Amino acid sequence: MNDENSSRSVSPVPPVDRHGRPLRDLRISVMDRCNFRCPYCMPEATYHEAFRFLGPRERLDFDEIERVARIAAELGVTKIRLTGGEPLLRPGLPDLVSRLRALPGIEDVALTTNGILLPRFAPALHQAGLRRVTVSLDSLDPAVFAHMSGGRGELSAVLKGVDAARAAGFEGGVKINTVVQRGVNDAGVPDILARFRHTGVAVRLIEYMDVGNRNGWDRVDVVPSDELHARIAALWPLEPLPPRYRGEVARRYRYVDGAGEIGFVSSVSAPFCGACSRARLSSDGKLYTCLFATTGTDLRALLRDSAGDAEGDQKLRATLSRIWRQRTDRYSEERARHRISPHGEEKPSRQEKIEMHYIGG
Repeated sequence: MNDENSSRSVSPVPPVDRHGRPLRDLRISVMDRCNFRCPYCMPEATYHEAFRFLGPRERLDFDEIERVARIAAELGVTKIRLTGGEPLLRPGLPDLVSRLRALPGIEDVALTTNGILLPRFAPALHQAGLRRVTVSLDSLDPAVFAHMSGGRGELSAVLKGVDAARAAGFEGGVKINTVVQRGVNDAGVPDILARFRHTGVAVRLIEYMDVGNRNGWDRVDVVPSDELHARIAALWPLEPLPPRYRGEVARRYRYVDGAGEIGFVSSVSAPFCGACSRARLSSDGKLYTCLFATTGTDLRALLRDSAGDAEGDQKLRATLSRIWRQRTDRYSEERARHRISPHGEEKPSRQEKIEMHYIGG
């Protein structure tokens, strides 16, 4: 009996997609709103005061999120990351963390945030069972920070958020995500690294990606990870670390002097689609199988049309399994192979991709 026809008492066969990749990670966007307006994610020109975000009833409630996560765990998911928008704008988030951590099979629940609200929520999140926190921080220069956050928030408030997360004692650690854009914040990367050396906070340097349709992405704005690595190694020698698990996104290095580690996320210059095990659930209940997806599958209607009984769960389980088994996504690899013309120019993408704030990074 296959997983589409099995009852809840029979363990379903974990699905693999058409490239043999298992489903291991679920990213859940709990909020489409954000209190920043980062130009590469939610530019102010589009997401202005009159922009219509989702209403509370349009978002999945915690019971619905927990139900999807429970079925996903039965299909092999072990790690969950809560994202946004800004996830800490969602009321009662520690309660959701506690519920997700209690699910059989879930080994890790993490959070990505801009950090502004961490002083208020870090202790409760830690007590609820959150293991890891990643704070987005693109510059320590106040003027550059203001530009890259869309003029929202204060740099000092983000740094207080990082300090609050460290003080809360997250067992899995605190990380910094820095999206690097040439001519915008790349010159300040050493300042970020210097600040967090010897603190136990790992910085991950992320190549500027063509996520969504509104950030004006151009390959000339990308600083390849190898170039960044060379710049950094000239200041502080580095040595590579082995991957901790198959499909790890960041290539990790440690400082030879023992000051900690950094990571490079190289979706543009060194695509890593081949081991991708991530699915993404939007706050209004659509499931996407790639960060660069153009369409998703509506689970909200299924959740609200079927009760949370054995029959309803069986339908949801069958749907998740089918979606993953049919998955063929390799966008970053295909971008690398097909977006350069014979004359060397970048070919503009004609795909209308889902925006980053809608499904998380």
